[in-house]
Amino acid sequence: MVRIDNNQWRTVSLNAEGTKLRLIDQTRLPNELVWLELSELEDIWQAIKTLAVRGAPAIGVAAAGGLALAARRILALDFPEFYQKFCRCKAYLASARPTAVNLGWALERLKRTALENKERSLTEVKAALIAEANAIRDEDIECCRSIGENGQPLLADFQAVLTHCNAGQLAAVQYGTALAPLYLARERGQNLRVFVDETRPLLQGARLTAWELQQAGLDVTLICDNMAATVLARGWVDAVIVGADRIAANGDVANKIGTSGLAILARHFKRPFYVAAPGSTIDLDCRNGKNIVIEEREPEEVCELWYSQRMAPEGINVFNPAFDVTPAELISGIITERGVVYPPYPENLSAMFKVIGGSKKL
Repeated sequence: MVRIDNNQWRTVSLNAEGTKLRLIDQTRLPNELVWLELSELEDIWQAIKTLAVRGAPAIGVAAAGGLALAARRILALDFPEFYQKFCRCKAYLASARPTAVNLGWALERLKRTALENKERSLTEVKAALIAEANAIRDEDIECCRSIGENGQPLLADFQAVLTHCNAGQLAAVQYGTALAPLYLARERGQNLRVFVDETRPLLQGARLTAWELQQAGLDVTLICDNMAATVLARGWVDAVIVGADRIAANGDVANKIGTSGLAILARHFKRPFYVAAPGSTIDLDCRNGKNIVIEEREPEEVCELWYSQRMAPEGINVFNPAFDVTPAELISGIITERGVVYPPYPENLSAMFKVIGGSKKL
């Protein structure tokens, strides 16, 4: 097995020539470490849709790279024709997954880059788009490292934490969000014990988080989702830390299904519940969690995906939301690259991530 080394590989990135998007196929983990090299827009859409690449920051980097590659292939006589085709590609990629705000955020950045360079040659426009996609990648690495720096002091006196889904290096380019403080704690001699929910039905915790933490040498224990209350009741966990796919202006957080239940448990057992996410995940145009579109996925993920034979009756009704919304009042703090945001979230999120012309300025 390949050991995790934050300094040697990136989960998702354009290759050096800017001709292919290189990413780990996360559907093959933990049994195989397979790298995909994609250049076709449809293949990149499929990789995002099928969770070959997943995690809010990684999705944003993949989308930016994918749109930049698609732009390189556009044949047009002038910028208006180019831009029309470019916007069709952008809309297509945006349809892959609706909940993760980083997807739309990254695509909008490339759209802005195209418009800012419209007076230049199409060759120069395309080069600028590749450069912007690489900038988004590099900023993600720096951002996740800063999240780790800001979050690590919160865990300094703890012995064990509980996490859900995957918000580590596999969900970003390097370091991750919720796991970044754990990696930095490890670098500094603090070996936190980490309890990892399996995260039904797609098992990101079992397949991805448990794998990457084990490879990094952390003390990791995998539990079924319905064991979290027992672990907390026994006093084995000092804090819960998770990532986010979208954070509303009032501090409500959309994250992998099961997160809100953990927040309720943490409140009951008087344990802090932290969310770690980059500023690109904070959607100040979204008033609260009720306005977040929750993706619903295929019933096969619940009934058959990970089994050698079907594990539910044929024709059974299945409810399979990919995310839930954790109310802001259950969140102890939101760890970002700019610092830790505490309640009241409407005022403090807005103060840290200013609104200018209807959009946040990062």
